[in-house]
Amino acid sequence: MYVMRLLIAGSLITLLAACSPSSDSNNSNSPLPPAESNSAHSSLPKFAWKMVTTWPPNFPIFQEGAQLFAENIALMSQDRLKITVFAEKELIPALQVFDAVSAGTIQMGHGSAYYWAGKIPAAQFMSAVPFGMTAKGVNAWLYEGGGLELWRKIYQPFNLVPFPAGNSGVQMGGWFNKRINTVQDLQGLKMRIPGLGGKVLAKAGGSPILLAGGEVYSALERGVIDATEWVGPFHDERLGLHQIARYYYYPGWHEPGTVLELIINKSAWESLPKDLQRIVEISAQALNQWMYTKFEVQNMQTLQKLKQQSQIEILPFPDEVLQELHRLTQETLAETAAQDPIFKEIYEAFRAFQAQNASWDAIADEAYHQALSQ
Repeated sequence: MYVMRLLIAGSLITLLAACSPSSDSNNSNSPLPPAESNSAHSSLPKFAWKMVTTWPPNFPIFQEGAQLFAENIALMSQDRLKITVFAEKELIPALQVFDAVSAGTIQMGHGSAYYWAGKIPAAQFMSAVPFGMTAKGVNAWLYEGGGLELWRKIYQPFNLVPFPAGNSGVQMGGWFNKRINTVQDLQGLKMRIPGLGGKVLAKAGGSPILLAGGEVYSALERGVIDATEWVGPFHDERLGLHQIARYYYYPGWHEPGTVLELIINKSAWESLPKDLQRIVEISAQALNQWMYTKFEVQNMQTLQKLKQQSQIEILPFPDEVLQELHRLTQETLAETAAQDPIFKEIYEAFRAFQAQNASWDAIADEAYHQALSQ
């Protein structure tokens, strides 16, 4: 009912505005004159916050979305809540965002939960799980299936309040300097791939390597790595990966619907009046949808450009490879759950919702796409 409550709140605001008293000067219930209204507004508390992100300056969609979020809140709150956005390294390094917001040094942060897997392994379910749900399914789980409540439960000890605030959609499988025809081709493969996807690759005999985005191009060009995943066609093409790798594989089994997060220091959040809290909440939901649709449009347009590049081949992973990676994913998740009770609790909740979602999807979206192909 989370989304429904937000929609009802928005409808009530519109209804109240439509039913407000007439501005007729003879009406005893008419609004205050402009000067008095401005005076009343100026007496309300104002807040100047900082937001730090894990994204480079001017990074399309990601940093762009964080900036848009701040601008929307300033507009809707009439500058009662003004947020200054700082990109990676403009105030602090990217991987210090969680700690800075947790400590209250900064009020807000924007990134993705799998960056904090070392602190909270279960946080990866709130970001990207190999062979997990797509954006449609994960949004349903977070907003209406209890996922957001679990997210807030695991962040509560860190004095943080999280919100979904973006989704990349299904990512690509990555760029490779050699063909992947069998599972054996993963043996010894040096690939830039983070999180649970990296653990699965290691089980398959590969060598996952963690690299910052700015290092990926040169590492692949110099042969330090044999392959890399990044995001999708739009960001991959901007990074120039099509210039140094021949084979572009799909689908992104490791990140089928990567959630981006807004984190707010709990004490700062509780200091906001209820109306500003609601503005932040709805703005985060709007950002979640805006980012997803931007990715969909930019990726489909860029993919058409990449298809015209004669030096690259866009290929599906062989069924045999995907089946083995799926098996190893289940093995990895089960092993981690056996060692971590919190991970186990969220894994079981995630898996149960995914099974229900898949059952519905089979006779909804999947059946529809099959009908189109007849």
